Amino acid sequence: MLIKKIVLATAISVTGLLTGCSSVYDKHVQWQPVKPESFPVLHAIGQAPISLQKSKHETQRMLMAINASKIAAYAELAEQVYGQHIKGQTTVADLLLEDQSLVAKVQGIVRGARVVKSYPVGDTYTTELSLDFAEVYQLTQATSRRKEIKDVKYY
Repeated sequence: MLIKKIVLATAISVTGLLTGCSSVYDKHVQWQPVKPESFPVLHAIGQAPISLQKSKHETQRMLMAINASKIAAYAELAEQVYGQHIKGQTTVADLLLEDQSLVAKVQGIVRGARVVKSYPVGDTYTTELSLDFAEVYQLTQATSRRKEIKDVKYY
């Protein structure tokens, strides 16, 4: 009885070692980068009122509007790249509309955008941005390379 248990335990151990080794270390995979076929160029415009900025000084209001319009343009670029998350809710009681809300949210990282123009138009400051995905591709190649299998060698 003891000998059968020892033989069975040995057989299970050897089987486990053989299957464990063969499935993990029996191949070498080579990767190569994947380059997209085309690169779009996106454009965005951001605007901010000058006189409504919270400052007593005209120059500071102008600088605040410049920054706000640039941030608004970046938000528009992020919307174009990542889309918007829309959440809506409507409450009805006794067949009457009681409450209705709609929330829009955008989140993402925009790299490689360039300021094309930044200028005042009346009491509004406007910033125009451009995002060339060829430049975005070049930027991301250095940090996170998207790859596909080039060759697999089995041993």
